[in-house]
Amino acid sequence: MTQLSDLQTRLGYAFRDPALLRLALTHPSVAHEQGIPMQHNQRLEFLGDAVLQVVLTRELYEKFPAYGEGPLTKARARLVNRRSLAEKGRALGLGTHLILSRGEEANGGRERPSALADSFEALLGAIFLDGGFASAEKFILAQFNEASGAHAAIPGIDNPKGELQELLQSRSPEAPEYQVIATSGPDHDRLFECTVHHGGTELARGQGKSKKEAESAAALAALLTLREQEPETDHATPPK
Repeated sequence: MTQLSDLQTRLGYAFRDPALLRLALTHPSVAHEQGIPMQHNQRLEFLGDAVLQVVLTRELYEKFPAYGEGPLTKARARLVNRRSLAEKGRALGLGTHLILSRGEEANGGRERPSALADSFEALLGAIFLDGGFASAEKFILAQFNEASGAHAAIPGIDNPKGELQELLQSRSPEAPEYQVIATSGPDHDRLFECTVHHGGTELARGQGKSKKEAESAAALAALLTLREQEPETDHATPPK
């Protein structure tokens, strides 16, 4: 239980029912080794996957209003692929706490990407059952909203500043300019607000935990605004 308390501190979430956390960490190999029916984390994994899809789908839908179903679907797939989920599980130290069979333990199961990804999704399901959708949503967004996550998820916006500069310089030789207009928060948790300008006009604003992150957020917002303003191309076949 002490180990689980340490894990909960790292997660930033305290379980009302610690048995749910223990179940999320129980690998199916334990049931196979015992040879008797017993609970493991696959059902929680199934639930957690669904909660994760809903939370990230809404986040992408709201954050990127200029994109249609295709790009948003690809973006979501990039965020929730097995490698990404395994990295999340590894970063949280889930492998150390997995409950494994002796065989799985001997074969390196604690570092197996599939086990880490499955336990991460099971953890989401456990948080959802323990604390409700709001708790699960808060935890998921904290895990996926790192500085580059949203930008890298959208195809074609891996480098918002570079793409904005390319778009603007196709229209004018003048480069965009960035200005930090405000900082707030204590020294260890600063929040920067930045504007991006072109031709003397403010295009957009963005916020971030660093100047670089705020500039990227402003560039992304400007890109989305400019793309919304682009006229639709008529692809209809001309009459013969």
